[in-house]
Amino acid sequence: MNETVIKTNKLTKRFDDFVAVDAITFEVHKGEIFGFLGANGAGKTTAMRMLCCLSKPTSGEATVAGLNVYDKPDEIKKNIGYMSQKFSLYEDLSVKENIEFYGGIYGLTNKQIKNKSKELIEKLGLLNEADKLVSSLPLGWKQKLSFSVAIVHQPKIVFLDEPTGGVDPSMRRQFWDLIYDAAEKGITIFVTTHYLDEAEYCNRVSIMVDGRIEALDSPAGLRKTYSAATMDEVFYKLARQAKRTE
Repeated sequence: MNETVIKTNKLTKRFDDFVAVDAITFEVHKGEIFGFLGANGAGKTTAMRMLCCLSKPTSGEATVAGLNVYDKPDEIKKNIGYMSQKFSLYEDLSVKENIEFYGGIYGLTNKQIKNKSKELIEKLGLLNEADKLVSSLPLGWKQKLSFSVAIVHQPKIVFLDEPTGGVDPSMRRQFWDLIYDAAEKGITIFVTTHYLDEAEYCNRVSIMVDGRIEALDSPAGLRKTYSAATMDEVFYKLARQAKRTE
């Protein structure tokens, strides 16, 4: 049986009378690419923030990398990577400086940082851009670099919040090649996306509606359950039930 790296039980987040995340229960396994989908206002980003220990749950239980989100937030942060919906690198630093900076934040030694910098720059094909400011890179290259930096410390889990937003289709495909490579090395991928074709790339997909998980299965299983030809059809059948928007 696969090792469970994320586990929740009735995890809930309230803001006064508004229930943003409503008693969600699910598990994610080591090396899995887990898609976390939902329309605007469904609660997926709030749920992700709780799992990253950026927001404290109102009630319920959750463990990440075997650690309790209430008791071990600092330890959890050492075991995860996070790539936010917004671009998360420093535009006024060079490619190399960003890698070195985040390597230091994640606790790598100077030798590890040097080796990782060389490895990532070569892998991403940025040898000629290593000393250029990140602000000069096209969006797709920025996102690939941001993902690589998020896993520079080889975390157990990386959380990706709509990482390919605004990126052209060919670069999105290259970005997903990096995701597959990370998953093959045992890193668990927890990803939200607005591109429903990307849901097909996931091992399993959950779909949130109004703060609750309404469906969770492999893409093929979801298509079969909802008599749908594509994940777009599955999503829209469920999203039509939503009563709230952001």
